[in-house]
Amino acid sequence: MLHRFDTDIEGIELPAQFTYPFHYTPHPLCRVAAEQVQRYIASRAEWHDELCAGKMFGVLVVESDGNIGFLAAYSGNLAGRNDHEYFVPAVYDMLRPDDFFRRGESEISAINRQIITMEASEELMHARQRYDATKSECDTALKALKMRLVEGKALRCRLREAGTCSEEELILASQRENAEAQREKRALKQRLDEATLHLDVLHGAIDELRRERQHRSAALQMQLFAQFKMLNAEGVERDLCELFAPTAQQTPPAGAGECAAPKLLQYAFKHAMRPVAMAEFWWGDSPKGEVRKHGCFYPACNGKCKPILTHMLVGLDVEPNPLMEIAPPEPKVLWEDEWLVAIDKPSGMLSVRGKSGVRSAEAWAMERYAEAMIVHRLDQSTSGVLLIAKNKRAHEALQRQFISRTVKKSYVALLDGIVECQHGEIHLPLKLDYDNRPRQMVAQDGRSAHTIYDVEGYDAGRTRVRFYPVTGRTHQLRVHAAHADGLATPIVGDDIYGTSAERLMLHAETIEFMHPITEEQISLTSKAEF
Repeated sequence: MLHRFDTDIEGIELPAQFTYPFHYTPHPLCRVAAEQVQRYIASRAEWHDELCAGKMFGVLVVESDGNIGFLAAYSGNLAGRNDHEYFVPAVYDMLRPDDFFRRGESEISAINRQIITMEASEELMHARQRYDATKSECDTALKALKMRLVEGKALRCRLREAGTCSEEELILASQRENAEAQREKRALKQRLDEATLHLDVLHGAIDELRRERQHRSAALQMQLFAQFKMLNAEGVERDLCELFAPTAQQTPPAGAGECAAPKLLQYAFKHAMRPVAMAEFWWGDSPKGEVRKHGCFYPACNGKCKPILTHMLVGLDVEPNPLMEIAPPEPKVLWEDEWLVAIDKPSGMLSVRGKSGVRSAEAWAMERYAEAMIVHRLDQSTSGVLLIAKNKRAHEALQRQFISRTVKKSYVALLDGIVECQHGEIHLPLKLDYDNRPRQMVAQDGRSAHTIYDVEGYDAGRTRVRFYPVTGRTHQLRVHAAHADGLATPIVGDDIYGTSAERLMLHAETIEFMHPITEEQISLTSKAEF
């Protein structure tokens, strides 16, 4: 499992601290190791089709017996196996033929087959046909009955007006007619109830099997999670059920413990290897709806891996989170009156207070204005014009303008490539990728997202673009730029949907709105520094 580097690494200095896996720049040793792994997987022709569909791989540089080498892993399974010799094994191999998980899956599959058989049975088909026919006949009979009652009532009115029958005779005729109608209704209801009962019995049997399937599946999954006993650098072992119990979801998501990073650390700890540096890269096409670039490095996922890696890294000297390491500069005031203040928010500053403790524009504003309220938001990595209301009245009035989309904004960005179409519109609905917060993904059931863009120029293989967001979804411009169905060209420095750089080259340059109190039209500009 331990690989030696096939190129000279003598001149590469070891890192002082282990990689912070959720935000990092790959160490040179990881890049060399990744290139070596990529040559290997490219040589395996039998994996070509599966890998073209896309898979995450990882490398872990380790020290063992005084020597530097590396381990390799893939997320999930590869070619239906967890035991390829070149890669570290799974933390727990559920694919073994004699494993309880395979037996449990087989039992659940048998229930599935039973459900499918019952749903396609002639008995159920005939019961549905009988119910549909009975329902149709009863509906027709009820309509005819109602018509007879209406006609009977009209006849009695004519007889009453003509004086040919006494009132007592008319009342008696009405009572007989209503009694007969009630008997007919009861008979029709009984017919329909009998047809419904037979159908309900059959559906009930199927629903009972579905509940059993759900119960067995949940129990089997929790039993599986209990087998993933994750080590940390101090030798402490905790299973996935324990690790996820304190989280918001409380139970591990499907696939937890099967990503590359936990596999690599688990193997290193079990074999007394000292982790030095780690990185994960994507190989193949981007998944539908997501933005993944072939050969690019990515941070560990938050949904599946953060609770696991937080435990596994205990005992290692880990790099600090770079997003918290450097305090962002103070914002500049662009414009101000007694109701509002507009600032130029620097890249790296949060718009509103977060759990990380990183300096926020909201905190800056509340230090200066007692009732300050953020009107809209910019990503932490995005710089530019940000409006702050000094009181609730101004805030509510501006919020109405944002909701009605009468506020006009434009952003400038440098894209890492050439965009040939000079002007266009992008419509790609977005929703949160729950396992990889704060990543967003394109999905038909997502919230509508609409962006207009103009190309402003080219320089050194990059494109300068002006974005006009019609909607204001989280990461909208970043995803619309990077996604294959958008511009397929990520913003320079986008460490989530592209490649890391000194900063994200995205800047909110202009904003136009109506003053919430004076109703004056306000137009503000903050020129980008790039």
